[in-house]
Amino acid sequence: MKKIAIALMCTILATGAAMAQKQFTFGPKFGVDYTHYWGKNVEHGGQFNYQAGLFMEYRFTDQFAIAPEVVFAAQGGKYDTSILGVEFKETDHVNYINVPVMMKFYVIPDLSIDFGPQVGFNVYSKNTTEAKVGSESGKKTTDMKDFTNSVDFGLGLGLTYNIARDVFIQGRYTMGLTKVFDGQDAKNGNAQIAIGYRF
Repeated sequence: MKKIAIALMCTILATGAAMAQKQFTFGPKFGVDYTHYWGKNVEHGGQFNYQAGLFMEYRFTDQFAIAPEVVFAAQGGKYDTSILGVEFKETDHVNYINVPVMMKFYVIPDLSIDFGPQVGFNVYSKNTTEAKVGSESGKKTTDMKDFTNSVDFGLGLGLTYNIARDVFIQGRYTMGLTKVFDGQDAKNGNAQIAIGYRF
Protein backbone atom coordinates (compact mmCIF):
# COMPACT_ATOMS: atom_id res chain seq x y z
CA MET A 1 0.00 0.00 0.00
CA LYS A 2 2.85 2.35 0.89
CA LYS A 3 4.55 1.63 -2.44
CA ILE A 4 1.31 2.31 -4.30
CA ALA A 5 0.87 5.64 -2.47
CA ILE A 6 4.46 6.66 -3.27
CA ALA A 7 4.02 5.67 -6.92
CA LEU A 8 0.74 7.60 -7.11
CA MET A 9 2.34 10.67 -5.53
CA CYS A 10 5.25 10.53 -7.98
CA THR A 11 2.80 10.25 -10.87
CA ILE A 12 0.82 13.28 -9.67
CA LEU A 13 3.99 15.34 -9.20
CA ALA A 14 5.30 14.37 -12.63
CA THR A 15 1.96 15.22 -14.24
CA GLY A 16 1.85 18.58 -12.45
CA ALA A 17 5.41 19.38 -13.53
CA ALA A 18 4.58 18.47 -17.12
CA MET A 19 1.47 20.67 -17.07
CA ALA A 20 3.41 23.57 -15.53
CA GLN A 21 6.10 23.17 -18.17
CA LYS A 22 3.45 23.31 -20.87
CA GLN A 23 1.77 26.38 -19.39
CA PHE A 24 4.80 28.50 -18.50
CA THR A 25 7.82 29.23 -20.72
CA PHE A 26 10.47 31.95 -20.76
CA GLY A 27 13.70 32.81 -22.50
CA PRO A 28 15.68 35.31 -24.59
CA LYS A 29 14.68 36.97 -27.84
CA PHE A 30 16.71 38.96 -30.37
CA GLY A 31 15.59 40.89 -33.39
CA VAL A 32 16.04 43.42 -36.15
CA ASP A 33 13.87 46.55 -36.17
CA TYR A 34 12.94 49.11 -38.78
CA THR A 35 12.18 52.24 -36.76
CA HIS A 36 10.70 55.55 -37.85
CA TYR A 37 8.53 58.44 -36.69
CA TRP A 38 4.93 59.16 -37.64
CA GLY A 39 2.64 62.14 -37.08
CA LYS A 40 1.70 65.48 -38.59
CA ASN A 41 4.42 67.15 -40.69
CA VAL A 42 6.92 64.40 -39.88
CA GLU A 43 9.47 63.99 -42.68
CA HIS A 44 11.95 61.67 -41.03
CA GLY A 45 12.80 58.43 -42.79
CA GLY A 46 13.33 55.05 -41.20
CA GLN A 47 16.47 53.19 -40.18
CA PHE A 48 17.41 49.65 -39.23
CA ASN A 49 18.08 48.99 -35.55
CA TYR A 50 18.08 46.06 -33.13
CA GLN A 51 16.44 44.71 -30.00
CA ALA A 52 17.35 42.16 -27.34
CA GLY A 53 15.62 41.03 -24.18
CA LEU A 54 13.64 38.44 -22.28
CA PHE A 55 10.08 37.14 -22.57
CA MET A 56 7.73 35.09 -20.43
CA GLU A 57 4.61 33.31 -21.65
CA TYR A 58 1.84 31.84 -19.54
CA ARG A 59 -0.68 29.76 -21.45
CA PHE A 60 -4.12 29.71 -19.84
CA THR A 61 -5.61 27.31 -22.39
CA ASP A 62 -4.61 25.78 -25.71
CA GLN A 63 -5.73 29.01 -27.41
CA PHE A 64 -5.06 31.88 -24.99
CA ALA A 65 -1.84 33.11 -23.38
CA ILE A 66 -0.25 36.26 -21.97
CA ALA A 67 3.36 37.18 -22.78
CA PRO A 68 5.10 40.10 -21.03
CA GLU A 69 8.59 41.09 -22.20
CA VAL A 70 11.48 43.31 -21.14
CA VAL A 71 13.42 44.42 -24.21
CA PHE A 72 16.19 46.91 -24.94
CA ALA A 73 15.36 48.54 -28.28
CA ALA A 74 17.47 50.96 -30.31
CA GLN A 75 15.04 53.29 -32.09
CA GLY A 76 14.97 56.61 -33.93
CA GLY A 77 14.82 58.02 -37.43
CA LYS A 78 16.75 59.88 -40.16
CA TYR A 79 16.24 63.15 -41.95
CA ASP A 80 18.13 64.50 -44.99
CA THR A 81 17.84 68.04 -46.32
CA SER A 82 19.75 70.65 -48.26
CA ILE A 83 19.92 74.38 -47.39
CA LEU A 84 21.81 76.89 -49.54
CA GLY A 85 24.00 74.19 -51.02
CA VAL A 86 24.77 72.58 -47.66
CA GLU A 87 23.64 68.96 -47.30
CA PHE A 88 22.48 67.93 -43.83
CA LYS A 89 22.00 64.37 -42.62
CA GLU A 90 20.37 64.04 -39.21
CA THR A 91 20.10 60.77 -37.31
CA ASP A 92 18.20 60.36 -34.05
CA HIS A 93 19.31 57.61 -31.65
CA VAL A 94 16.47 57.22 -29.16
CA ASN A 95 16.78 54.01 -27.14
CA TYR A 96 14.27 52.47 -24.76
CA ILE A 97 13.69 49.71 -22.27
CA ASN A 98 10.34 48.50 -23.63
CA VAL A 99 7.84 46.44 -21.63
CA PRO A 100 5.13 45.05 -23.92
CA VAL A 101 2.38 42.83 -22.50
CA MET A 102 0.95 40.79 -25.35
CA MET A 103 -2.26 38.82 -25.32
CA LYS A 104 -1.89 35.79 -27.59
CA PHE A 105 -4.61 33.91 -29.46
CA TYR A 106 -3.45 30.62 -31.00
CA VAL A 107 -5.35 30.15 -34.25
CA ILE A 108 -3.52 26.84 -34.73
CA PRO A 109 -1.17 25.08 -32.24
CA ASP A 110 1.99 26.75 -33.60
CA LEU A 111 0.69 30.15 -34.74
CA SER A 112 -0.62 32.97 -32.56
CA ILE A 113 -1.98 36.46 -33.17
CA ASP A 114 -0.45 38.84 -30.62
CA PHE A 115 -1.90 42.16 -29.46
CA GLY A 116 -1.27 44.38 -26.47
CA PRO A 117 0.00 47.60 -24.90
CA GLN A 118 3.62 48.63 -24.45
CA VAL A 119 5.33 51.11 -22.17
CA GLY A 120 8.85 52.29 -22.98
CA PHE A 121 11.37 54.05 -20.73
CA ASN A 122 13.86 56.29 -22.52
CA VAL A 123 17.48 55.54 -21.58
CA TYR A 124 19.42 57.32 -24.35
CA SER A 125 18.56 60.17 -26.69
CA LYS A 126 21.05 61.86 -29.00
CA ASN A 127 21.03 63.49 -32.42
CA THR A 128 23.94 63.30 -34.87
CA THR A 129 24.04 65.94 -37.61
CA GLU A 130 26.44 65.67 -40.51
CA ALA A 131 26.90 68.72 -42.76
CA LYS A 132 28.62 68.51 -46.14
CA VAL A 133 29.67 71.22 -48.60
CA GLY A 134 31.46 69.83 -51.63
CA SER A 135 34.31 67.70 -50.29
CA GLU A 136 34.21 69.32 -46.84
CA SER A 137 32.16 67.73 -44.07
CA GLY A 138 31.65 67.97 -40.33
CA LYS A 139 29.71 66.07 -37.70
CA LYS A 140 28.11 67.13 -34.43
CA THR A 141 26.36 65.08 -31.74
CA THR A 142 23.77 66.71 -29.48
CA ASP A 143 22.31 65.29 -26.27
CA MET A 144 18.51 65.31 -26.62
CA LYS A 145 17.58 63.76 -23.27
CA ASP A 146 16.21 67.03 -21.83
CA PHE A 147 13.87 67.36 -24.83
CA THR A 148 12.80 63.70 -24.98
CA ASN A 149 9.78 62.39 -23.10
CA SER A 150 10.94 59.80 -20.59
CA VAL A 151 7.95 57.46 -21.07
CA ASP A 152 6.51 56.19 -24.35
CA PHE A 153 3.19 54.38 -24.69
CA GLY A 154 2.21 52.25 -27.67
CA LEU A 155 0.18 49.35 -29.04
CA GLY A 156 1.61 46.27 -30.70
CA LEU A 157 0.12 43.81 -33.19
CA GLY A 158 1.87 40.80 -34.68
CA LEU A 159 2.27 37.06 -35.19
CA THR A 160 4.37 34.37 -33.51
CA TYR A 161 5.15 31.08 -35.23
CA ASN A 162 6.78 28.14 -33.45
CA ILE A 163 9.27 26.82 -36.00
CA ALA A 164 10.46 24.13 -33.57
CA ARG A 165 9.53 22.90 -30.12
CA ASP A 166 11.70 25.50 -28.37
CA VAL A 167 12.27 28.10 -31.11
CA PHE A 168 9.89 30.72 -32.48
CA ILE A 169 9.98 33.54 -35.00
CA GLN A 170 7.99 36.69 -34.43
CA GLY A 171 6.83 39.65 -36.51
CA ARG A 172 5.28 42.73 -34.91
CA TYR A 173 4.51 46.38 -35.50
CA THR A 174 4.33 48.72 -32.53
CA MET A 175 2.70 52.12 -33.00
CA GLY A 176 3.64 54.79 -30.49
CA LEU A 177 0.81 56.89 -29.08
CA THR A 178 2.79 59.60 -27.29
CA LYS A 179 5.13 62.29 -28.61
CA VAL A 180 8.83 61.44 -28.57
CA PHE A 181 10.06 65.05 -28.24
CA ASP A 182 8.65 68.14 -26.57
CA GLY A 183 6.99 70.49 -29.06
CA GLN A 184 6.92 67.97 -31.95
CA ASP A 185 4.23 65.60 -33.15
CA ALA A 186 6.67 62.78 -33.94
CA LYS A 187 5.67 59.40 -32.47
CA ASN A 188 7.58 56.13 -32.58
CA GLY A 189 6.89 53.40 -35.11
CA ASN A 190 8.69 50.06 -34.94
CA ALA A 191 8.43 47.12 -37.36
CA GLN A 192 10.34 44.16 -35.97
CA ILE A 193 11.32 40.58 -36.71
CA ALA A 194 12.67 38.55 -33.81
CA ILE A 195 13.67 35.01 -32.94
CA GLY A 196 13.38 33.52 -29.49
CA TYR A 197 14.21 30.39 -27.52
CA ARG A 198 11.86 28.83 -24.96
CA PHE A 199 13.07 27.20 -21.75
